[in-house]
Amino acid sequence: MTEPMILRARAQAPLKEVHHALTDAESMRRWLTEHAEVDLPDRYAFWGRHTPEGDAPHQRLLHADDRSLSFAWLLDGVETTTEIGLDEEAGGATVITLSQSHFDYNDVITGASIRGVLQTFWSLAIANLVDHLEGREPTPMADFTSGELRNEVTIEAPASEVFDSLADGEKVSRWFGYPIAIEPHVGGRYAMGGLDNPDPAKIIDITPGRTMSVDWGSSGVTTWELAESGGRTRLAFSQSGFDGSRPPYAAWAGWLSGIAELRRFHEVADWRPIWVDAS
Repeated sequence: MTEPMILRARAQAPLKEVHHALTDAESMRRWLTEHAEVDLPDRYAFWGRHTPEGDAPHQRLLHADDRSLSFAWLLDGVETTTEIGLDEEAGGATVITLSQSHFDYNDVITGASIRGVLQTFWSLAIANLVDHLEGREPTPMADFTSGELRNEVTIEAPASEVFDSLADGEKVSRWFGYPIAIEPHVGGRYAMGGLDNPDPAKIIDITPGRTMSVDWGSSGVTTWELAESGGRTRLAFSQSGFDGSRPPYAAWAGWLSGIAELRRFHEVADWRPIWVDAS
């Protein structure tokens, strides 16, 4: 079995409020899921179109107290384990640590198991949890029942600034949390990890301040479209051109979690990433 996948993020909210959002069904429907039922210490369940294999609740509560929560989650015939811990920090912040078993990055690449979406599913969920706790509108959730991968958000910044933060590799690397090198012209490389990447994506369309499309090969084409009104930017975001029988849900949820941080990058004073080094 692979090592557990670990994510760690900081919310500017007291531990008690974080715990409530984690364990209150109404709150969960805002940041995590379409349907939720919670009755501690006996039941913790969520399901629906925003949940992988969300046709029915597949969770079994293992433990719950004031600072931690763990549950088994049946995915693709395997019972995985999710553990969430909360730690208070000085100044009223709380660090959220999530550990998820049975995640294998090969499943992201091959699509062999729905468990390949777990890292990006939880990244988006935690980003939305933090925004919910801090009084911000959560980013749209992934819909695991649809092959149409398209959504939009409004960002409180001019289109020129938003576009610059999508096309400038240094800025993208800051909010995305991973080194990305970008050559902002048609035919230019969009290289995860830097220009040493032997198989970079390619920019196939770009109009400064308005649109950019990046071709990722088998996982399709990512397109950002921007429109400004009153100093605010409507950012429409889509993934297209993939095998319709195998939507790239892992990549889609990953980009949505990135969009959550992009919004914060432009809208939060003295911005810093929510993510804490999990090493």
